[in-house]
Amino acid sequence: MAIATVNPATGETLKTFDALNAGELEDRLVLAERAFQEHRTTSFAHRAELLHKAAELLEADQESIARTMTTEMGKPLAAARAEAAKCVKAMRWYATRAEELLADEAPDPADVRDSGAARALVRYRPLGTVLAVMPWNFPLWQVVRFAAPALMAGNTGLLKHASNVPQTALYLEELFRRAGFPRGCFQTLLIGSGAVEDVLRDPRIAAATLTGSEPAGRSVAAIAGDEVKKTVLELGGSDPYLVLPSADLDKAAATGVRARVQNNGQSCIAAKRFIVHTDVYDAFAERFTAGMAALTVGDPMDEGTDVGPLVSEQGRSDLEELVDDAVHRGARAMCGGRRPPRHPAGWFYEPTVLTGVTPGMRIHHEEAFGPVATLYRVADLDEAVAVANDSPFGLSSNAWTRDAAEQERLVRDLQAGGVFFNGMTASHPGLPFGGAKRSGYGRELSGHGIREFCNITTVWYGPQD
Repeated sequence: MAIATVNPATGETLKTFDALNAGELEDRLVLAERAFQEHRTTSFAHRAELLHKAAELLEADQESIARTMTTEMGKPLAAARAEAAKCVKAMRWYATRAEELLADEAPDPADVRDSGAARALVRYRPLGTVLAVMPWNFPLWQVVRFAAPALMAGNTGLLKHASNVPQTALYLEELFRRAGFPRGCFQTLLIGSGAVEDVLRDPRIAAATLTGSEPAGRSVAAIAGDEVKKTVLELGGSDPYLVLPSADLDKAAATGVRARVQNNGQSCIAAKRFIVHTDVYDAFAERFTAGMAALTVGDPMDEGTDVGPLVSEQGRSDLEELVDDAVHRGARAMCGGRRPPRHPAGWFYEPTVLTGVTPGMRIHHEEAFGPVATLYRVADLDEAVAVANDSPFGLSSNAWTRDAAEQERLVRDLQAGGVFFNGMTASHPGLPFGGAKRSGYGRELSGHGIREFCNITTVWYGPQD
């Protein structure tokens, strides 16, 4: 895949970039290792000062970087601004809290007395240079939620970003440089996916994190496993959205529309499978379908647009194949199910609601990465849980119920990395984020995320004679 900015609203190639040659790549690896040896010895206060400065610069750049993101991957401009603001929040969160999150931990002396220790502690030390392989759908946020904690922990980072968001990728390197981080602390590698293996196998790379597709995750995990290197993987999701009889149906339907079409429907944590109790199915389906059908599809730079284009022609074709397969096998499109005739250029697809989906249809088990929702009618809570868990993925989940017993049952039984009640799944700096099953392993964000790329070191002091 060429490294290029291609406007998905028009299909026009705006700018292309040359990939790094072998010598240039080696220079960056050398620089990253040198920077780590310096950065790892700096104080939390110094790192925090730099990260606060990066947040300040990003806040000032919000409008320009939002327009870059929208141009490169098609998200509505308002969503791009919100993404930049969320990154500012995360930077400040980690700058403020990293020292506390990574403070030495002293076990109770009674618990380790029989070890012979006069004193013992646990210290979190940085691992080294971490390779981040990141996707296009949240081109700023996915990177910052790795970079902010990694840099505060004393690591350095190398970013292999998706090839269709090169300008956003280069902006990130420039941002951390402008903030005053040592040269080489955070670098963008303009390389193709075929070059990732050699970088990951390089002994100067200590660990890797990847957000992306299941095949990409399998590849990185296999290489890292062969090299015995730590990885964190956040892969696909086909999140369930359960609606039970005690739900506020107006709020559940309105929130469900936002949860399905956020980021033009191209979000791993977007609600995709709407699983509704039969007692409220008809009322919810009417409200939800009307909400999806009322969305405005159009130019993502237009402030009135709700849903912009899909990121690529291939992405739209993949989504069309899933919908066409389902309809061919008996599903019904309650709205959408086609390319909007008003937008012959660009890679647009109408918000779509499918009913009558069965396990024999591809969309029942595959992730629909676009504004397509599947709607299921279930008889009771047991069936709702069974349908929700009938997926290879387990990233997050949503459930609308005001019944405390039902909530406790769902926390116990839903196979997912998150359970969100009476609202939509969202990532937040203070909450751990990650999945189960084929949605990956490890956690980002919160204290759990910053510790993923630390050497958790036992320090033991014997008696002093």
